[in-house]
Amino acid sequence: MTKLSLEEFTQALHDARKPRGSGKHPFSATWTAGQFTRQQLGEWAVQHYYYIVAIPPQFAALYARMPDDDGRELIMENLAGEVPPEQPDKAHPALLLKFARACGLTDDYVKNAEREGRILPSTRAMRAWIWELSQIRPMHESCAGIMVALEGQLPTLYPAYISAMEKMGFSDDELEFFHVHVENDDEHAAIGMELCNRYADTPEKQQMAIQAVSGSAALRYNMLSEILASLNVKEAA
Repeated sequence: MTKLSLEEFTQALHDARKPRGSGKHPFSATWTAGQFTRQQLGEWAVQHYYYIVAIPPQFAALYARMPDDDGRELIMENLAGEVPPEQPDKAHPALLLKFARACGLTDDYVKNAEREGRILPSTRAMRAWIWELSQIRPMHESCAGIMVALEGQLPTLYPAYISAMEKMGFSDDELEFFHVHVENDDEHAAIGMELCNRYADTPEKQQMAIQAVSGSAALRYNMLSEILASLNVKEAA
């Protein structure tokens, strides 16, 4: 097995998320076609909130495991983007709650979803996988599976979501959760790519990083499938 060049490795990581990219999912086609109601988008937010509310402690766990000061600094930049220290109302979970309220849901309805048995199995699996990446898996897999696979998709995915929701009458303030991901996640994905290349220093590690990207993309794809099925809507053509 031969070690890939930086260019080859970067391309392989990008290619690994394409077969199960969220943008290709019927869920995304349905969203961008404007076929979801506000209530249905709110139910997506319930599932997504359960998934992303754990991201800050997950990044903190990853930070604690980073083997070098530079890596910790880069992860801290990501963590500060998720939860701005001086702006708690701009933390990503708080912004998603604001979106859910715009969809007609209360904060309690969103936050109590697990206790009330409304979290789907694939949503639980998605969150559990990110915990595994952040706490257990080797660093090259962790950075690839979290930042490259997941954050790397959003800057190209969310603009179409935003466009559809603007036509539904959502304001820019209500859509702030989506706007910040479009603005910031290219940088977060680039940080993940840099760290992944640093730690995947053998052909075997490169291949495991590629598989981590593929696994994360597939799990998120499955999560969207189960959410779509739960909403009982006709898929967009």
